[in-house]
Amino acid sequence: MYRHSTPIQRNYQKPFFSTRRNTGRLVYLLVMLSLIIGIPLLVSVYYQPIQLAALDAIGMAPTATPFASERAQEAHQFYLRGDMVNAERLYAVAVQQQPNNVDYLYEYGRILIELERSREAEALGVRIIELAPQDPRGYALAANALVWSDPARAIPYATSGVELGIPFAPLNGALAIAYTNIGRYQEALQRGDLAIRQNPMDASVRRAYAFPLTWVGRWNDAIAQLEQAIAINPNITAPYFELAALYRRLNQEEMAVAIYDRLIELDPNNARAWLRKCETYAAVGLFQEAEPFCQQALTINPQYADAHRMQGQLRYSRRNYEGSIDSFNTCIELGGEFIECYYIRGLAHYFLGQCDQAWTVLNESLQRAKAQPVIDSITIGLTNVTRNCAGYQGQQLPTPIPPTPIPPTPIGGV
Repeated sequence: MYRHSTPIQRNYQKPFFSTRRNTGRLVYLLVMLSLIIGIPLLVSVYYQPIQLAALDAIGMAPTATPFASERAQEAHQFYLRGDMVNAERLYAVAVQQQPNNVDYLYEYGRILIELERSREAEALGVRIIELAPQDPRGYALAANALVWSDPARAIPYATSGVELGIPFAPLNGALAIAYTNIGRYQEALQRGDLAIRQNPMDASVRRAYAFPLTWVGRWNDAIAQLEQAIAINPNITAPYFELAALYRRLNQEEMAVAIYDRLIELDPNNARAWLRKCETYAAVGLFQEAEPFCQQALTINPQYADAHRMQGQLRYSRRNYEGSIDSFNTCIELGGEFIECYYIRGLAHYFLGQCDQAWTVLNESLQRAKAQPVIDSITIGLTNVTRNCAGYQGQQLPTPIPPTPIPPTPIGGV
């Protein structure tokens, strides 16, 4: 028999498919799906910060790369301390990070000029002119890079910058030096005076103005400008050397030595200061007293060609001809182009009776010599070889290349 089953009571007021349980399931599925997709996405976006935070928590996070502005600020502090090497290193990084930043390019170029890397500084000046043709700094940088090596080419850069109509002292400082180097002394003095009026706290224009003042014999004024430059920043060494050189020109060797001693106090490893002190003693005939200072320069920097040159001269003066030849050969091996490393070496060979070497080296020296006193010394050496060396009697002396005209001595100078 069949049982009668209870009939299904359907409520037609409700939908056939209930939404309560399915809505919850849908929400659950959507949440899970968002987590599955979102978490990897967030991790991929914030992977580096999350990784750095995790590494930092265990003390292994790498040092953050400084911004270019931080590099430049640090470089400026090194400059103020007189550390041009580290200033150059950090400005180079700032320029690499922001190659079109005119501020960094200009300051970097100024440091390169201090480090005697003028060709690179000129290129940076040209780069600034291309980036910002209305900015006087590019013209000033290019001009100051050329004032010593090519003043005729420096002047157009500087005058183009002046024509912008923006007062900028380094432009007139460059013209003060460039005009002096081509003999236009009055214009040089006017430009130097204008430069320090435009910016009396710029040590570089004080130094620039001292140059024409020296050439016209205004010694006290030149000394005052260099002393002002030193007072502005006592850690920058260049004006010390210029002031000491001026005192040496005035035959005030004691003052020059005092300045070199001050430089050595500031930086005991300043090989150039030790060398210049050595040269100052030698200039007044104190060869034996001078030699330890040259040796100290070479202890600090064994690759210092100029110090090997001076050491060779000292040895020659004490008739240590073999030692002088060794020093001069090292000078040349290190790239030294000093004429003393050639012709005095030839004379040393002659005094040792090494006639073949003397003849060869003196002839080579004659092709390099530019100053008449040096040419005269070489000619005397060659003449002695033709008189006193077997096989060279009657040998015709070579014809020297006409000497390069030497600029006139400064008024009142030596």
